[in-house]
Amino acid sequence: MAAPKKGRRPTGAQGRPGRALAIILIAMVALTAGMFLTKQTTPRLGIDLAGGTSITLKAKSEPGKPDAINETNMNTAVGIIERRVNGLGVTEAEVQTQGRDHIIVNIPKGMNEQQAREQVGTTAQLYFRPVLAFTSGEPIAPEPSPSGSPSGSPSASPSGSGAPKAQDGKKAGPSATPSSSATSQGRALSEALKAPGTPTPSPKASESKKADDNKAPSPSATPSADPSADAAASALQAKFAALDCTDEKQRVAANQGVKPEDPMVACGQRGDTWGKWVLGPAAVNGQDVDDAKGQIDPQRGQWIVTMQFTDKGADKFAKITGELAGKQPPQNQFAIVLDGQVISDPSVSQALTGGNAEISGGFTQQSAQDLGNMLSYGALPLSFSEDSVTTVTAALGGEQLKAGLIAGAIGLLLVVIYLLVYYRGLAFIAIVSLLVSAILTYAIMALLGKGIGFALNLPAVCGAIVAIGITADSFIVYFERIRDEIREGRTLRPAVERAWPRARRTILVSDFVSFLAAAVLFIVTVGKVQGFAFTLGLTTILDVVVVFLFTKPVMTLVARTKFFSSGGPWSGLDPKRLGAKPPLRRSRRTGSGTVSAPVDVKEA
Repeated sequence: MAAPKKGRRPTGAQGRPGRALAIILIAMVALTAGMFLTKQTTPRLGIDLAGGTSITLKAKSEPGKPDAINETNMNTAVGIIERRVNGLGVTEAEVQTQGRDHIIVNIPKGMNEQQAREQVGTTAQLYFRPVLAFTSGEPIAPEPSPSGSPSGSPSASPSGSGAPKAQDGKKAGPSATPSSSATSQGRALSEALKAPGTPTPSPKASESKKADDNKAPSPSATPSADPSADAAASALQAKFAALDCTDEKQRVAANQGVKPEDPMVACGQRGDTWGKWVLGPAAVNGQDVDDAKGQIDPQRGQWIVTMQFTDKGADKFAKITGELAGKQPPQNQFAIVLDGQVISDPSVSQALTGGNAEISGGFTQQSAQDLGNMLSYGALPLSFSEDSVTTVTAALGGEQLKAGLIAGAIGLLLVVIYLLVYYRGLAFIAIVSLLVSAILTYAIMALLGKGIGFALNLPAVCGAIVAIGITADSFIVYFERIRDEIREGRTLRPAVERAWPRARRTILVSDFVSFLAAAVLFIVTVGKVQGFAFTLGLTTILDVVVVFLFTKPVMTLVARTKFFSSGGPWSGLDPKRLGAKPPLRRSRRTGSGTVSAPVDVKEA
């Protein structure tokens, strides 16, 4: 006798609803915990809600160089402007391109508007300055400390020449660490400031010279005849010793108000650590750089940055590199300073003449191209003019946020009332599903504020309100499919499983259309409209997640309860109210006659 065939699970059935519910519960807990761990418990608000200043800049090119406005240079400008604005103490600023030749700068409340406009609208200040001293970014202790600072810098050589190669940051000069005492370091720095065009003697050489001076004094060994120069050197040394480059406020204040012809202290990053420099007067400025770019050297197989100088710039660069070549590290280095921050400090071993030079040593493709862009931007004929400046007060932003929240609450209340009146018991499943969707949306928005800089503006709030209807529509599609199955005479459990495949197809098609519209809107639009598109797309994806991992599993579970399976009047699934047909029957033969019995039919 043949064994009976095993029945197949009805199409669309979900054998383990608890697993799906566990997944979405874990996701909710993880996102909520992430909010509290990162201390991002509220979404980041845009300018129109939090208040602040929005500045629209338009790029302009000078005659003869129309190709200066391109994606690379615009992105470089965005990075420089963002660093400038953040340097003013604004860590929540938004800087982004808009179209081909516009940059939008959104600055939250709490800072001087005029100061921000002066910072973002000016051309980047790029200078080449000789290095007088270098150490790690922390304040210098008065007593000697063990060496622990970052290693030395890449080297510069004539472009295409056989000059000595870079040391790839492996070799550090004597002054690259705070290993000598503050007294000897101050003496060497004072000598360098008094005679910036001559080599600075090391402490050992100074002691030898001092012994010779006892026999035959020389003018250079006598105290400076200019007390103001000594005072300036002492003040700069004290500033250098006290500077803590790990403190953002100190980094910003270190070089404010410094003129190009004056020495300065500056900070810069070397990998994951900060360093600080004492720099001499600017020898070359960004306008002297004709072109620069990061490229691969096929012979050495490494990334380099090549520079081409103007005629005047070539003379200046040859002079300063000739002076530096004969000095000891780090005073054989020149620092490339962009907006007061050191972005590179290559060393030189010979005078670089001819107007061409290259910087090599330890570059990746990204770092080489970034440095090339920064050097080029200092000389590009790219300036900006203000197209518009919009200021939103905190009071107005608060009123707009309040109005948006009220509109969302009214919309949600109307949806809940409709669900309760029409679906009764099923409405509670829909309401809980909406609550789950709201928790996921809120947590993701809060985390994205810090993760990608997403700011919740008024159009984004509108997108979230529209999403309430889209999410509720998915529940309605599924509920109506279940009710249709009950009208056909089926009981609740088979009705839930048979309705799911049809409802699933409709929900996916509907949500795909909504997401496609949001994606197209996000790509083709700019500015605040993108906030609407982003929120709409995000909530559409979450709608699919909630329906598949929460609403459907919950319906599978409640179909097993007596309240819903009995089809009571308040369950929303009453067969009488739905106009259900009599239970489906199938015939079976007994002898010469037939006997009909009511049975439930499940999809094979």
